[in-house]
Amino acid sequence: MGTGRTDEFRKDAVRIALTSGLSRRQVADDLGVGLSTLNKWVTAHRDTDVVSVEDRELARENERLRREIRILKEERDILKKATQFFASLKP
Repeated sequence: MGTGRTDEFRKDAVRIALTSGLSRRQVADDLGVGLSTLNKWVTAHRDTDVVSVEDRELARENERLRREIRILKEERDILKKATQFFASLKP
């Protein structure tokens, strides 16, 4: 028989899963629950007010910014390598 979790714990887990930017696998591991269990909770609470509209918007903005940062870092690394390459060509 599974470990009983309070409804508050489930709601907090759903909020973390939907707003933290972490993968669901990571959230499930951090909270000590199975991935399928967390996915069931998210599905059950998706249409409730567990996560406010403001929190969802912030999570989307955070994800967009993380993507932008990742792209900028990749571009920076490419430019560093190009600089090193061209610096090594000097006679």
